[in-house]
Amino acid sequence: MNSLFKALNDPTRRQILELLRVQSLTAGEIADSCQVGKPTVSHHLDILRQAELIEEERQGQFRRYHLNTSVVEDVMVWLSGLVEAPKPAAKKAAVALKRLKPRTSP
Repeated sequence: MNSLFKALNDPTRRQILELLRVQSLTAGEIADSCQVGKPTVSHHLDILRQAELIEEERQGQFRRYHLNTSVVEDVMVWLSGLVEAPKPAAKKAAVALKRLKPRTSP
């Protein structure tokens, strides 16, 4: 999780994610869009890969990068759990259901 937040902490990496949200791109296309050098883009792509936010696919001599939406979805679920407080009625119902559950013998 730390590598994920480290990856999201940089504005250039967030810009790369926005670009990849629209379409898959090569490192050169990303560098052109972000107006940074290719070595800088390679560094950012490496950090995004380590956080599993992007995936790469070889196409001939090029590598195309695309957004890994499953990791983003997992983070969204985790974050939404932090902001949603457990409802007292739901807690009581869970306790009641636990009491009603038939016990199995060993």
